[in-house]
Amino acid sequence: MPPRTTDSTPGRRDGRPPSPDPEAGTGGPGSVPSSRPAARSDGATEGTPAAGATPDTAADTASDTATETAAETASDTATETKTDTGTDTGTGTGAGEGTGPDARRAGAGRDTGADDDRRVAVPRRAADRGRRRRAAHLAGCAALLAVALTGGAVAFGGAGEQGPQVAAVSAAGSLSPGDLARGELDSAVTSLQRHLRAQPRDFGSWATLGVAYVEQARLKGDPSRYPQAERALRRSLSLRSGNDQALAGRAALAAARHDFPGALAYADRALEQNPYNERALCTRVDALVELGRYDDAAGAARTADDRRPGVPVFTRYAYVHELRGDVRTARDVLRRALDAASSPADVAYVATALGQLEWNQGDYEAALGHYARALAADDAYLPALEGRARAQAARGDRAAAVRGLEQVVARSPLPGPLVALGELYEARGGDGDRARARDQYALVDAWTSLARAGGVNADLDTALAAADHGDREAALRAARAEWDRRRSVHTADALAWALHVNGRDEEALPYARRATATGYRNAAFLHHRGIIERATGNERAAREHLTAALDLNPGFSPLGAREARAALDDLEGTR
Repeated sequence: MPPRTTDSTPGRRDGRPPSPDPEAGTGGPGSVPSSRPAARSDGATEGTPAAGATPDTAADTASDTATETAAETASDTATETKTDTGTDTGTGTGAGEGTGPDARRAGAGRDTGADDDRRVAVPRRAADRGRRRRAAHLAGCAALLAVALTGGAVAFGGAGEQGPQVAAVSAAGSLSPGDLARGELDSAVTSLQRHLRAQPRDFGSWATLGVAYVEQARLKGDPSRYPQAERALRRSLSLRSGNDQALAGRAALAAARHDFPGALAYADRALEQNPYNERALCTRVDALVELGRYDDAAGAARTADDRRPGVPVFTRYAYVHELRGDVRTARDVLRRALDAASSPADVAYVATALGQLEWNQGDYEAALGHYARALAADDAYLPALEGRARAQAARGDRAAAVRGLEQVVARSPLPGPLVALGELYEARGGDGDRARARDQYALVDAWTSLARAGGVNADLDTALAAADHGDREAALRAARAEWDRRRSVHTADALAWALHVNGRDEEALPYARRATATGYRNAAFLHHRGIIERATGNERAAREHLTAALDLNPGFSPLGAREARAALDDLEGTR
């Protein structure tokens, strides 16, 4: 599976907004039980942000280098018109400018149908421009994405998926701690827009609106919201320079766009202003994890635990341990987090994280139990629905798995579940299943195009999907580009596999070894390493790692597991 701190999979990141940021010293250690075991070592130290361009420069550069089509798509989807007071509600052309979304669309009384119309219009306009400026294939992909988004709006009413730790904090108190994770996001955004028309100099609510737009982008698979988020956050900073709420929002936006150096730099700036800003503390951990700086991430998680212990921090602390192969500690911390969870949103989030952990270890019954608890708390929680479908597939209940993933992609057509559903169709092999699988993979291409239009770096998503189901050369280019930006176990695995599918196994092997070097128990990584070792003539090592993959999680992928078994059978036949 792709890394859990990105938006391509059910989130290990926190989709629940933290409580309003305290003043320094408020809500500090001791407010809830610490995530850490009683005895631990504090040997790891935190790192410093990567050198280079400032966050503002990096963001501006990314924006300036977008394609003409991307810029027009983002502009079209921003719905920029002036409100009655001339107040920018986050979709203008820059901080402090007087354009904003149409008050009749975004203000009081906005209904779900209007929002769904906007969501559907985004990929349709992208498709129209694709026909004029790009190949017919891309235009077809965008049309498919429009169908997927439309189906989600009609069938499920636009309920959303949990995203990263980009939940909002408002000086005006417009959002309660569970709003963004409970599907109340649209009404919260409408309330914020109405409030800002009356109080256009409320810098805290501008910051809140910005991070709410980030969450909308993730919940609905609509990256056009990211430029809107950036403008709202810039407006907040223009009203109160250096305010930690907006800086933490910029960190969350950068993380959502997969600009992890920028996310780290913004988080550090926010923490200079308020060392107890929960979102900044959590984004800092996420950024360090995604950059592959695992010792620094462990230190950052301890710091976050000292300052703001709670569910968002607990889950990150657990994931850092899981990446090091310490599943026992990860499980213990998540169980403590579940005990500390007080809201349905928190219960759903933490129970899903436990389900993912157990699925990775091949304990499907335990995973399904955790997903059941998550869905009892929130029966529309997409990460739990996706996780349950994956566990059902691994256990052999393919029909239920297909139904579940069809529900998920109808509501939020993101690369992870799209690829998983496509592979289930391929494995099923019924009439029309091959065409259905191709449709899912084409939707990944469409999502990637729209994501890039919103300023998202989608190279890891491209590399993972294209290596098996698309343009292999494009997969290698994307994997190399991503490796140049960040050196995590996930990028190492993606580059190794992209090299393999391009016939460059000797070059791939060191990256495959690096992907498994931290002790992270991931069957897909072991499978990739074993296949590459077999291709390079290392049959004993190949047999070891292919066996380990299937022993760990025999249902890790319908196609990958089948390939691993076939390779093992072949290796046994040649002994």
